[in-house]
Amino acid sequence: MPRISKRGLEMSESPIRKLAPLAAAAKSRGVKVYHLNIGQPDLPTPQCGLDALKKIDRKVLEYSPSQGYLSYREKLCSYYDSFGINLTPDEIIITTGGSEAVLFAFMACLNPGDEVIVPEPAYANYMSFAITAGAKVRTIATSIENGFALPKVEEFEALINERTRALLICNPNNPTGTLYSREELDQICELVKKYDLYLISDEVYREYVYADVPYISAMTLPGLEQNTILIDSVSKRYSECGIRIGALITKNREVHDTVMKFCQARLSPPLVGQIIAEASLDAPESYGREVYNEYVERRNCLIEGLNRIPGVFSPMPMGAFYTVAKLPVENAEDFCKWCLSDFNYEGETVMMAPASGFYATPGAGKNQVRIAYVLKKEDLQRALVVLEKALAVYPGKTME
Repeated sequence: MPRISKRGLEMSESPIRKLAPLAAAAKSRGVKVYHLNIGQPDLPTPQCGLDALKKIDRKVLEYSPSQGYLSYREKLCSYYDSFGINLTPDEIIITTGGSEAVLFAFMACLNPGDEVIVPEPAYANYMSFAITAGAKVRTIATSIENGFALPKVEEFEALINERTRALLICNPNNPTGTLYSREELDQICELVKKYDLYLISDEVYREYVYADVPYISAMTLPGLEQNTILIDSVSKRYSECGIRIGALITKNREVHDTVMKFCQARLSPPLVGQIIAEASLDAPESYGREVYNEYVERRNCLIEGLNRIPGVFSPMPMGAFYTVAKLPVENAEDFCKWCLSDFNYEGETVMMAPASGFYATPGAGKNQVRIAYVLKKEDLQRALVVLEKALAVYPGKTME
């Protein structure tokens, strides 16, 4: 019988979706499941985007240009300008979600065997895309005790060798909700300059910054114009995960032209998705303000509630809409499975993402979970009650 590829065998299951069959089975038994596992916002998509979808009256749904429609890229320039990011349309490539942007960045910048340094815990698909590109992720540990702040520059330098080609950061961070400070980004900036690396910066959560300090884009770091590749997506900004529209942005012409070869090979980013995303840029300021305020309330509700549960600890996230929490259990994945297969409280249970799937280091994050606060406040409050009840009776807990 033919064998599965080594690449396929190395790919790991998604920590976000791997427990979905258990959740489906729980629902089939009549159990209500509070989904805290996936960053699928429940807040409405901008009405202008939905209206654009309804008004599509084309006779043919054709390919778009491989780099995306010019009208959309021109409109994006105004959007980025509001964050101090000065761009021209030909520095923006529209991709099939932010995921394709990360993959194409890896394919364009990394040879098989090359290494990219990523702080962990990290978005699990970074590892998957590296495997697809034949590259290797070298992780640098951050700690829940200090809010997952970046390590000192010396720890980064200890990982750099002749195969190192890039640093990848996510700011604000998925899965931790960490927002990197000016000092941390300056440190990254100097490291990239010193070793002439690429800096791949995933900034899809820029709207959701809850600290008094401003969001700082890697595109604004001085002297890195030819090193930086910005990853973006409309999925979280406009609750448009399903239209699969992202962007890869770079001022490096050689990188741009190389990425375009991969774009031409896949022909076209989604036509309908671009129509909706372009229209969504006309959403009123009130839309973004209401969404932001809602996430602030949810964050405060969740983190305060988690830290009231005996043995549970979560730092206060300063961005995005996730947190990583430490639970009083030996194995958080086993606990998450048990919640779905063996437990319910008054006909309800919770689904979380085991944080070990966001670490490449074996054994790291074993007692942690990632929680997305993408449910309304009342559901979050109820989910916290169910979680506390589950921990109180779980056989594998590590404290009384």
